[in-house]
Amino acid sequence: MKALVVITGPTGVGKTKTAIEIAKWLHTEIVNADSRQIYKGIPIGTAAPTEEELNAVRHHLTGILPLTEYYSASLFEETALTVISNLHETHDDVVMSGGSMMYIDAVCNGIDDIPTIDDETRQLLKHRYEQEGLEPLLRELQEKDPEYYDIVDRNNHKRVVHAMEIITMTGKTYTSFRTNTRKQRPFQIIKIGLTREREELYSRINQRVLEMIRLGFEEEARRVYPMRHCNSLNTVGYKEMFDYIDGKWSLQECIERIQGNTRRYCRKQLTWYKRDPEITWFHPDDVSSIQDYIIGKKQQIINN
Repeated sequence: MKALVVITGPTGVGKTKTAIEIAKWLHTEIVNADSRQIYKGIPIGTAAPTEEELNAVRHHLTGILPLTEYYSASLFEETALTVISNLHETHDDVVMSGGSMMYIDAVCNGIDDIPTIDDETRQLLKHRYEQEGLEPLLRELQEKDPEYYDIVDRNNHKRVVHAMEIITMTGKTYTSFRTNTRKQRPFQIIKIGLTREREELYSRINQRVLEMIRLGFEEEARRVYPMRHCNSLNTVGYKEMFDYIDGKWSLQECIERIQGNTRRYCRKQLTWYKRDPEITWFHPDDVSSIQDYIIGKKQQIINN
């Protein structure tokens, strides 16, 4: 029986350490499911695995893309499934670890076959949003795809713009591409969530930001500052640091904003995870219970 052991959880919970321990125990390798750790040159701001951790267990899809390259959950689904398939040729189990919810869903459930946006359309809609704002795009979306207009978060400009990209490029409604059909995978999926008490988690997040600063996060941000408009850098940590570099606030205020926005992102992750009843939760330090659960789950799958 081939299995994919998914280890996920909110930012700062300690996924890397636990994933390495489980991968060693299973004598297997790790597939990264963090949408920012997939990029090269930003290991501090993304809390990517250290050289020591990368040497402890082989990692895949970590630090492989230039910051300028467009990437999406659908592209990750395709790439990750190929890596997992190749690993399953020599391993019964593969560990996938990360906190990017859309990426994990893409591999576990599949996502709709929505076309990849070409550069011309992307630039066109980006220009329209910057010049016209959100309201004209919302009115056009309501006219051309009223079904999606009724359910989309109208304050989330990224979702509105993406829907209009699809409509502009294909001439079809965004709704027509959304089937929400779960795809079958040629392996069993065991989902493990890592959790801590809220105050402990927030404390770890605050301390991790301070450690990032100590390790040279400011220097890393200054190095990639010329590429600050890339989507790869449109994330917590870099956005605040770029504002600091621009003189918008002091370093201390920058640190506090990174901490606060990271805690906010953590809450968003936790809300997302509540929708998934397939995740079984453990404290990151309780590795023996995680191992027992994996053994029991695999036996249950075999028996069924």
